[in-house]
Amino acid sequence: MFALIDCNNFYASCQRVFRPDLNGKPIVVLSNNDGCVIARSNEAKELGIPMGAIAHQFEKIFEEKNVHVFSANFALYGDMSQRVMEILSEYSPEMEIYSIDEAFLKLDGYENIDLQKMGEEMQKKVTKGTGIPISVGIAPTKALAKVANRIAKKYPQKTKSVYIIDSEKARIKALKWLKVEDIWGIGRQIAKKLQSIEIKNAYEFSELNDNWVGKNLSVVELRLKHDLQGIPTLDLEEAQPKKNIATTRSFETNYTELKQLEERISTFAVICAEKLRKQKSCCNSLMVFIISNRFRKDLPQYSRNIVIKLPYPVNSSIELSKFAILALSKIFKPGYFYKKAGVIVQDFTDENISQLTIFEKSDERHAPLMAAIDKINATFGQQKIKIATQDTKRVWKMKQEKLSPNYTTKLSDIITINL
Repeated sequence: MFALIDCNNFYASCQRVFRPDLNGKPIVVLSNNDGCVIARSNEAKELGIPMGAIAHQFEKIFEEKNVHVFSANFALYGDMSQRVMEILSEYSPEMEIYSIDEAFLKLDGYENIDLQKMGEEMQKKVTKGTGIPISVGIAPTKALAKVANRIAKKYPQKTKSVYIIDSEKARIKALKWLKVEDIWGIGRQIAKKLQSIEIKNAYEFSELNDNWVGKNLSVVELRLKHDLQGIPTLDLEEAQPKKNIATTRSFETNYTELKQLEERISTFAVICAEKLRKQKSCCNSLMVFIISNRFRKDLPQYSRNIVIKLPYPVNSSIELSKFAILALSKIFKPGYFYKKAGVIVQDFTDENISQLTIFEKSDERHAPLMAAIDKINATFGQQKIKIATQDTKRVWKMKQEKLSPNYTTKLSDIITINL
C-alpha cells in the first residue's frame, strides 16, 4: 500500500499558523517580485480569484473583498515543509518527498494495521506538531493514492480527511468520480485527445486497450493506466540531481556599462556554483545571456547568448565566475540598455569523478575554501562572504512588499506571545 499526504493550501496554511486571526478569511500568496497569484486559500478560490492572476490587476478586488495578500516567503515555507516531512518519516522508512507540500509513503508490512486509524493519527500529529492541516490518501498504488487523497481533500467532513481505496468496488467508484483531465500525470493535450474518443473519467481511461495507449500515447501513460488498474507499476523515486541550474534576474534599472553586468553575472555564477556543490556536481559548460529593455520601444534592442565548453569540470565559485565573465565579454555590446541577464550551468558530472586533462585542471585549493565559505554563509546568512568580482555592499532583494516575518528561521522574527 501507498499513502499520499498532501498539505492543504500549504502556503496559506503556513501564514495562518502564526496568524490564527486569518482562519476562515481569504488569502493569496504572490510569486517572486509580487507578480502574480501562486497560491490561494479555499475562501479566495470561492471569490473567483484565478491561479496566476496578475496582482496589480486584482488590487481593487483584493481591497473590496478584504483579501489578505502575502509575498512568497520561501524561507518560512521550506522550514515548515521540513517539519511536516520529519513527522511523516516516523511512519515509514520508505518515503518520497514529491513536492514542498506532498509526500508518498510506502506501507509495506502494514497488512494488520488499521490504516484509517493510522491516517487519522498521522493527521492529528502533523496538525498538532506544525499547525498544518493535511489530507491522507491510501491505496495499493501511487496513482490510486493520488485519487484517494483528492477525495479526502474534497470531502473532509465525510472522510475525516483520510480516504482509503482498499477494494475493487472502492477503486471503480473513485475512478468513475475522477474526471479524465484531473488524473495525475495527464496533461491538457492528452486529456483533449482522450475526450475526443469519449473518455470522460479515470475509469474509462483505465479500461482502454494497452496497445492503443502504447501506440497513441506513450509508455508513461501506459504505466499510469496499469497503476490505476491497481497493478503496482510506479514505485517511489529517489531525489534526482538537477540536470541544469539557472540564475537569472531582471534589473531594477537599465545597465549600460560592462562593469555593471560583470558584477551581476559574477553573482549569478556564484549562486549557480553554490547549488552545484550542494548536489555534489560539477558543470562542464555554461551559458550566459543578456537582454536589452524590450519594453522601451524608443531604445535600440539587442539580445545575445553564448555557450562555452569549460576546460575541466567546475563547481568553484571563483572559477565559474571567471568563465562566466569571459563569456559575457564575448557578447557584450556598448550602446544598449540592458534589463536582464542570466547564467545557466549544464552538462553535469559527479564532483568525485572527473576526467583529468593534461594542461588545465581545477585549483585543488578551491575545494576546502568553498566548503568553508558555504559553511559560514549557511551559519550567518546567504552571501555573507563574496568573491572580489562581486559588490560587497550589494544585497539582491526581490520586490516583497507584503512579506510576512520569518517566524521559524530568523531569531528577530520569532513570534511574541502576550500574556
